[in-house]
Amino acid sequence: MGWLNAWWQHEVVDGYKGPLLLSFAAFVVTFVTTRTITRLIRAGRGPFHNVSTGGVHMHHSTPGIVLLIVGGFTGVGSPPLSPWTYLAGLLVGVGASLVLDEFAMIFRLQDVYWSQEGQLSVNVVTLAAACVGLAAVGVSPVNDLPASVAAVRYLAVVVLLVNFTLVAVTALKGKYPTALIGLFLGPVAWVAAVRLARPTSPWARRRYSPAKRARAQRRAAAFDDRWAPIRSHWDDFVGGTPTAAPLDHTATAAPLDHTAGQPAVDH
Repeated sequence: MGWLNAWWQHEVVDGYKGPLLLSFAAFVVTFVTTRTITRLIRAGRGPFHNVSTGGVHMHHSTPGIVLLIVGGFTGVGSPPLSPWTYLAGLLVGVGASLVLDEFAMIFRLQDVYWSQEGQLSVNVVTLAAACVGLAAVGVSPVNDLPASVAAVRYLAVVVLLVNFTLVAVTALKGKYPTALIGLFLGPVAWVAAVRLARPTSPWARRRYSPAKRARAQRRAAAFDDRWAPIRSHWDDFVGGTPTAAPLDHTATAAPLDHTAGQPAVDH
């Protein structure tokens, strides 16, 4: 366990990442707890039920926003590594998880929690957890470079600039999750930046000929055919299977009823 102690001392203690690590743990635990409770409510099991105030359904993103704001202001106004900083990390982790769990609803301003569109929340939470987790464990495009050597410092700056450029290219090619991961794992962005863009991306629309765009469409279709079922199974496992009823995008937004996955209607 010597490597674990060395990592803890170097990355967490010396790297001042205690609040970030606490925030990451709170983020993951809160998301798992929230999804478990909402799925129990949907199935009609356990003591949990929807919370309403004055006939208005209370979404858990509402207290999440409050916790996120309180945690953010507490963090920026606290001395480094004080107990208040750790409290801020805890509040930010819990609040961010509650908000992102309903990201799809906020994005669409519509009841999509249990719909296929609602799986966007699971994707966003997964990406956020991956990025924060990588930052918490100390993953970086440049590792342990001696800052005392001027040449190495300049090389590090060049490597970082190249990495950020390739991350931007990856994003322009429509590979947004890959771009986020590439901020921490440089080779991921380096490979993605030289491969074909998604056919609907800004890069493809501006730079690809019709023939190359058709090639990109075939490549994207093959990729989606291979990985979409795996991604769908993961989304269903984490977030719950979407309702089979089609979503009416023209309907007025209504409060979410976790019990049935449909808008709560006051009678």
